[in-house]
Amino acid sequence: MRYMIIVKANKDSEAGVMPGEPLVAAMAEFHEELAAAGALLDASGLQSSAKGWRVQYRGEQRTLIDGPFTETKELIAGYTLIKVASRAEAVAWSKRFPNPAGEGNDTEIEVRQLFELDDFEPGDAIDRFRKLDAGSNG
Repeated sequence: MRYMIIVKANKDSEAGVMPGEPLVAAMAEFHEELAAAGALLDASGLQSSAKGWRVQYRGEQRTLIDGPFTETKELIAGYTLIKVASRAEAVAWSKRFPNPAGEGNDTEIEVRQLFELDDFEPGDAIDRFRKLDAGSNG
């Protein structure tokens, strides 16, 4: 089972304020523990929305909308992808995740399970994704 731990953006992350050494050290230690347990798939922080864009779909039209985006509660500042055996294990890891706003500050992270190809009805399109997946892992 794969899960994404989502770190939400805030005014500091959107302003490009980099986390201090204590938070970076706590995150490094946590991710080292994930890696040692064989649970870490990927992790990264994201640049502010000022360096990003959205593609808006309206019928057949696609419109590019450049950042920054003002509603920070809708933005992601970073993520960690983990692979674990159960929801309970994912919950346990997520409860150990260092507070991205710094210890003692109020914030929240969000955790979402990723779909696996076996979650979908079998078909030609899913087989195409299986081939892609096999090609990236082999």
